[in-house]
Amino acid sequence: MKKQKHDTRWMVSVALMAAIVIVLANTPLGMIQLPIIKATTVHIPVIIGAILLGPSAGAILGLVFGICSLLSNTFAPTLLSFAFSPFLSTTGIVGALKALWISVGCRVLIGVAAGWLWILFSKIRLNQIIALPLVGFLGSMVNTVTVMGSIYVLLAQQYAEAKNVAVNAVWGLVMGTVTASGIPEAIAAAVLVLALGKALIQLFRKMNMPMSGE
Repeated sequence: MKKQKHDTRWMVSVALMAAIVIVLANTPLGMIQLPIIKATTVHIPVIIGAILLGPSAGAILGLVFGICSLLSNTFAPTLLSFAFSPFLSTTGIVGALKALWISVGCRVLIGVAAGWLWILFSKIRLNQIIALPLVGFLGSMVNTVTVMGSIYVLLAQQYAEAKNVAVNAVWGLVMGTVTASGIPEAIAAAVLVLALGKALIQLFRKMNMPMSGE
């Protein structure tokens, strides 16, 4: 009975976190204005969910994030939406599979990586003040590096054509995105995961909720 209760509470918690992902992905709340760029916050509940509920929950939340990204790029396409929507592929089925990996697969990896990092840091008893922002930073970088890295490896030619540059210039554009967008997003994630994660961990403990890494 206790296990069933925990399972039910786990599913409810995952559903609530998934709802937050959907809200952030479909409203201006999913973007925060930094001095130079706007940084996405959609991956924050994915990372926090992975910390609280484990890598499997993180994978589910990453899947929800990925599906939201896929749908957004399908119904409100931009210059690079071919890299995120299999329905806008310019290279047939192969391109569709690549887009599916970039939009969904890479986002699943956020939750898996964040969940296992938290378990690792818990086992070595790393202080939460250090562990939480570290998981937030690295989880966010997983998003940026895997997405942009996959675009470079799988879709460099199409990316170059969309940007109207030579193929050999794609690496510089990818690294520019990682530096200008990915690092500020990761810093923002570190701060938010520390603030929200610490409060939610305390709440979970007061509610006697089973937590990942404990």
